[in-house]
Amino acid sequence: MSNNLLRGTFVLTLGTYLSRILGMIYLIPFAAMVGTDGGALYQTGYAQYTIFLSIATAGFPAAVSKFVSKYNAIGDYQTSRRMFKAGLVVMLLTGFIAFAILYMFAPMLAKSALTESTQSSFTLDDAILVIRMVSIALIVVPLMSLIRGFFQGHQSMGPTAVSQVIEQLVRIVFLLAATYLILNVFNGGMVLAVGYATFAAFVGAIGGLIVLFFYWIRRKRTLLAFQENQVETKKVPLGLMFKEVFSYAGPFVFVGLAIPIYNYIDTNTFNRAMYDAGFDETITIAMFSVLLLYVPKLVMIPVSLATAFGLTIIPSVTASYTNNNRALLHKQIDQTLQIIMLLTLPAVVGLAVLAGPAYTIFYHGVSAEIGETILMWYAPVALLFSLFTVNAAILQGINKQKLAVISLVIGIIVKLALNTTLIQMYQGVGSIIATAAGYIVSLLYGFAMIKRHSGYSFKLLMKRTILIAILTTFMGLVVSVVQSILGIFINYEAGMMEAAIVAGVAVAIGGAIYVYLAYRSRLLEKILGNRLKRFLPRSRANE
Repeated sequence: MSNNLLRGTFVLTLGTYLSRILGMIYLIPFAAMVGTDGGALYQTGYAQYTIFLSIATAGFPAAVSKFVSKYNAIGDYQTSRRMFKAGLVVMLLTGFIAFAILYMFAPMLAKSALTESTQSSFTLDDAILVIRMVSIALIVVPLMSLIRGFFQGHQSMGPTAVSQVIEQLVRIVFLLAATYLILNVFNGGMVLAVGYATFAAFVGAIGGLIVLFFYWIRRKRTLLAFQENQVETKKVPLGLMFKEVFSYAGPFVFVGLAIPIYNYIDTNTFNRAMYDAGFDETITIAMFSVLLLYVPKLVMIPVSLATAFGLTIIPSVTASYTNNNRALLHKQIDQTLQIIMLLTLPAVVGLAVLAGPAYTIFYHGVSAEIGETILMWYAPVALLFSLFTVNAAILQGINKQKLAVISLVIGIIVKLALNTTLIQMYQGVGSIIATAAGYIVSLLYGFAMIKRHSGYSFKLLMKRTILIAILTTFMGLVVSVVQSILGIFINYEAGMMEAAIVAGVAVAIGGAIYVYLAYRSRLLEKILGNRLKRFLPRSRANE
């Protein structure tokens, strides 16, 4: 794998992890202030926003990244710059349209998401207010996403990473400050506080856009002035350029909608399924907020690596595929999937084993028993999220976008078919099982298509996955034993500090053992290659 791909992945991974961690940490004080009812209301509004955001961007940022990478690879920089300028206009237009539609149709969407049970906790008007306040962010976020895509197309990942972190920081500061002031100073009530918490998405987007503007000023001469065409520009008509970009963008928007669609299905079916099955209102609301807001923030941490790889591998794979360099293409696919397994599998197993302490650290006192059970079942699904993200990115990189869409649609059909029945049988766990089933079917189809159309062989990946699974199983047993021993002296349910001690010690010991075993078995060297030698003892590096 090229240094640019690994370096870009590292930068985006760092930025994404910081963003995810910030997005997880802020829920500690937020959950303490608004509780499960506030969390459920927040998720009701945010679920609509994420769907409309994906539609507003229409996969355009990632498609522009692919378009820019393709034309840069052949030396036609002028064509990629023309598309970027036209794309800015499109994103401004679609952002305003999406905002207007979400704002006007908020009553209908709120009514669809609520049931008689949930309306005893907050009213239809409350949900409408929250949806309309978050809709304003749609004016800015698509534009910001497109600029990030342009930088990524030049394999410049720093602007995206930094703007993500700043966007999250600004959003969180505003969210927490507004929530606290409304509840404790102005006595505005929980609904208004949650409304401003969702409005924070707009404020954060302004912060991210300002960061990108400064990067643009600093790098404008490099990106625009000093990239002379190496070939004669094709002077492609704007209509044909958009046709090509939309051929990329359609699949991108569907694949980008994967997690939001799965969440949206739960948002609109979970409460109704629980209500029809006769479950208590309090349990329903608590499980809804834990399943769709609080636990996913923890589960998405291991997925951050795959998200970064998904963004960086598309331009790299596109360049290799365009240049017909199959050897490099196979190497990029191989190492990406192996690194995902090496890092994500032990992370999700450790999170499942330490579900109790992990949930208590962040959400002590917020439906603890429900949260622990949901997190234990949900954590392994993060591996499926990660593999799907990379799987879809590879298919798009080799110009098989339609197959990525088919993969997603098959999974969604499975989710829809199983969801209500499994929720009524197993409550929140049933929703997780339906999600896992959908992703597994998508992955089986996606990997089969990658093998058929790229000639990639999964033999080496399977061999190393078996070794990683063995090491992970041993690590999981060690973590479980350490947790049990510490549990004799420390009750992690007593508070955040106790939970942090138990989880911290168990993670440190389990992680050290996993890394040591991976090192002794030469797994680290085989996957990471020569880049690891600088960290090895000289005698080992020279072997």
